[in-house]
Amino acid sequence: MKKRIPFFAGNWKMNKGPSETERFVKELATAIVGDEAVFGAVKANEIEIGVFPPFVSLERAKSAIESANALISLGAQNMHWEDSGAFTGEVSGTMIKETGCQYVILGHSERRHIFGETDDMIEMKMRKAIALGIKPVLCVGETLEERDKGMTESVVEGQLKEAFKALGTPQTFEIGIVIAYEPVWAIGTGRKASDEDAQRVCAFIRSFLESNFDSHVAQAVRILYGGSVKPDNAMGLMSQQDIDGALIGGASLDVSSFIGIIKNGMASNA
Repeated sequence: MKKRIPFFAGNWKMNKGPSETERFVKELATAIVGDEAVFGAVKANEIEIGVFPPFVSLERAKSAIESANALISLGAQNMHWEDSGAFTGEVSGTMIKETGCQYVILGHSERRHIFGETDDMIEMKMRKAIALGIKPVLCVGETLEERDKGMTESVVEGQLKEAFKALGTPQTFEIGIVIAYEPVWAIGTGRKASDEDAQRVCAFIRSFLESNFDSHVAQAVRILYGGSVKPDNAMGLMSQQDIDGALIGGASLDVSSFIGIIKNGMASNA
């Protein structure tokens, strides 16, 4: 088994309001406890399961996790880099921290390409999250056009350099920074990178960390794959040396599908 603890993170995007979130978390907690293999692995700290609901559902998710005494991590899908101010419609890191979030997704391709977030904005969010003690899940990945031009590694490297340019020493990573490789062309399309292609890019990310920080950081940081992850492809992805889990979109909205990904991913490490 890999030394790094696999992380299965459900990014719900703009789905599930407070009531549905509460029902889902309770159902997920029941499913985890009811499956001896999954519950045993979670209890033994051999895997981590996380959910990333919309902002309006974070409080209800936290309450449901606590009432079920569930070993489920909680994260937000985004945050602003300022603590407060005239930023209509935005939510700060201090706010999501108050709701109990341990993680926050930053730089998701939908934020970059639909909402126009720049590398500079993502870098400011990274610095603020780390300062607040919130673990960033930094998303990187190339578009189909960039992939076809053979630019995957240069695009990913550029995104990593910008995100980490002001973070300083390797000790910064001790907070538990997670990186998610999400090829843009595979998100929500039903397509995914081949296991070998996903491994190649995740290995490249690990080599970037070693070159720019040190070997300890490179071996400690968890690198997830995201993009049309489903129960039937989780085992192949998770069997790759440098893939430590999955950032799961649509398939995380159904408990049986989410558990199926987790179980199949676990089986690859057995």
